[in-house]
Amino acid sequence: MSETTAKDTSATKEMSPVEQLGINVVRGLAMDMPRRANSGHPGTAMALAPLAHVLWTKVMRYDAADPAWPDRDRFILSAGHASPLIYSMLYLTGYGLTMGDLQAFRQLGSRTPGHPESAELPGVEVTTGPLGQGVSNSVGMAVAERILRAQYGPELIDHYTFVICSDGDLMEGVSHEAASLAGRLGLGRLIWVYDDNHITIDGPTEITLHDDAVKRFSAYGWHTEDLGEIANDTAALEAALRRAMEAEDRPSFLQLRSHIGWPAPHMTDNPKAHGDPFDPDEIKTTKQILGLPPEETFYVPKEVVDYYHQAGSRFGANREAWYERLESQLPKGSEERERWDAQWAARGLPGYEKLLPIWKAGDKLATRAAVKACFNAVLDAVPSLVSGGADLTGNTGTALDGEPRQGKDHPEGRQIAFGVREHGMGGTMVGMARHGGVLPVGGTFFVFSDYMRGAVRLAALSQSKVIYSWTHDSVGLGQDGPTHQPVEQLAAMRAMPGLRVIRPADANETAQAVRVAVDSDGPTALILSRQNIPVLPGTAERAELLARGGYILRAEAEAAAGPADIDGPGPDLVLVGTGSEVSVCLAAAEQLEAEGTRVRVVSLPCWELFQEQGTAYQREVLGDGVPVLAVEAASSFGWERWADESVSLDRFGASGPGAEVLAHFGFTPDNVAARARALIEARKKNPRRGNKAS
Repeated sequence: MSETTAKDTSATKEMSPVEQLGINVVRGLAMDMPRRANSGHPGTAMALAPLAHVLWTKVMRYDAADPAWPDRDRFILSAGHASPLIYSMLYLTGYGLTMGDLQAFRQLGSRTPGHPESAELPGVEVTTGPLGQGVSNSVGMAVAERILRAQYGPELIDHYTFVICSDGDLMEGVSHEAASLAGRLGLGRLIWVYDDNHITIDGPTEITLHDDAVKRFSAYGWHTEDLGEIANDTAALEAALRRAMEAEDRPSFLQLRSHIGWPAPHMTDNPKAHGDPFDPDEIKTTKQILGLPPEETFYVPKEVVDYYHQAGSRFGANREAWYERLESQLPKGSEERERWDAQWAARGLPGYEKLLPIWKAGDKLATRAAVKACFNAVLDAVPSLVSGGADLTGNTGTALDGEPRQGKDHPEGRQIAFGVREHGMGGTMVGMARHGGVLPVGGTFFVFSDYMRGAVRLAALSQSKVIYSWTHDSVGLGQDGPTHQPVEQLAAMRAMPGLRVIRPADANETAQAVRVAVDSDGPTALILSRQNIPVLPGTAERAELLARGGYILRAEAEAAAGPADIDGPGPDLVLVGTGSEVSVCLAAAEQLEAEGTRVRVVSLPCWELFQEQGTAYQREVLGDGVPVLAVEAASSFGWERWADESVSLDRFGASGPGAEVLAHFGFTPDNVAARARALIEARKKNPRRGNKAS
């Protein structure tokens, strides 16, 4: 540890009267917020007020005036239901939260929603609430810290990640995936405090749980301590946290026995203290016990505010010195600073896109192979890129050639072996992105995206910039059979707000999909083929239009020699496809045009981007009043938005060679051409007002 960032490891022995008052004020706020909202969770926040006090006033290094300071310590309230705790601390230490915000707890449009959301409030590092997610996010934060510290040195990156987790976090399986990974990686800057309060909504934890958490985490390779009954002993809490900070070779797990709702006379250790506001009489009695005015709500005396504001600014000089070191080591205008800025923005260096490969028409390769070529081509020019797979690195295009695996022996490693831990990988990726300085790529078979869906949803909700490389995208993967063949996953992921889903038609579209993912904010899902598919005529020239979500790949008037501008009377039919089925559309179009039918072929790799273009562009691409037939080897659900009919798959797949399975389910030029003829004839008999884009 450098002298410039050395941390005081001595514990404070005595607590002053204002500190005790401050802890009690937090307990009062933890009762008042849910009571005002008639909704919320007071008990855990009350029990953990001393721990929060120690973290914010004694242990964590941060500056409330600059919540985005890159070298701050991170705090995650994985037990997000205890949100009054973090809201109280952010208000008191000066993050810009107001008393009005506390009083608007859980109200529409407030900055204090029921569970902490990173988009709502500075100081909330990650969006938590779904149990197990915050702890898995913390593993990603610790990974990001170690990679950046290895790259830039402890003078610029030298901080910790602190977590409060609950019994519910540890019951959810994702926490074990993440904890096992953290132990294997030896993440010494990661500290979990387990609030062992013996209470769940249904009753005492003993009705469902008898795990020995300390032994379990010891087996994972963590530094562990059973702290026992010290929830109100601030000196003992601080000493335990500092011992954990000294365990540099492994993460730390501190089990703390607390009493939910303490010191409420009728609600301490009561399951109702978890999720029900206290009644007014119980609040008044508890405030009397705490020495607070029993009739006053949201009581915060000036001396408490002054004390916590001072705590929130005590590292201001350290922060200023850090920015001076940044400027000294990486001066503005230098190549090194340009790289740092690109890394923290999770963007590419200027011109990085010129490094993306271009394939010629007629080549054949799987889009999962194309994405690997793209990631490796831009690795040096996208300094934040970190990649790995869920024991499927080679299968999902997430292998970085020559890059060492992340671990204690290679803290700089940008290749991550996540193991068979899809859910943990998803949560870890969100944590990396929320930390900053890392753009995580994670891969698995598309069907197993179901395992990581909870983490994907939070990535979308918090607009965390991650890239999913989901491969083996259809029944075309073949002989692994329907257990491995995604059918409904495309529709499900497209239904998720804030997630950009791209299924490229060939290698050139894949390169542009990578560019969109790097250049955009928020999460991007790349849906990629296992099987080799042809590089299509026109994509090298037109694939940049992928950024608009969809485009005309083959206009109805063009000859076989290549793309041409649209002219003439317009198409008789539009064939629209995604992924490997776009080549099927092109072949079907040739059959139909040989019969005199004017056919336009549209590649529509990203519905979300296409939706953003507006109806004028959508009509330009899909036509106006023209029958549209969609072709996609997945569920038909949702295609009614863009097409009149679809050649799709509304059943589970089958085991067999991939090409045979696709043919069996009708994804052939002959079947698509036949369906197109039928659609044209049906339209003649029953004309309708345009298609869905109209």
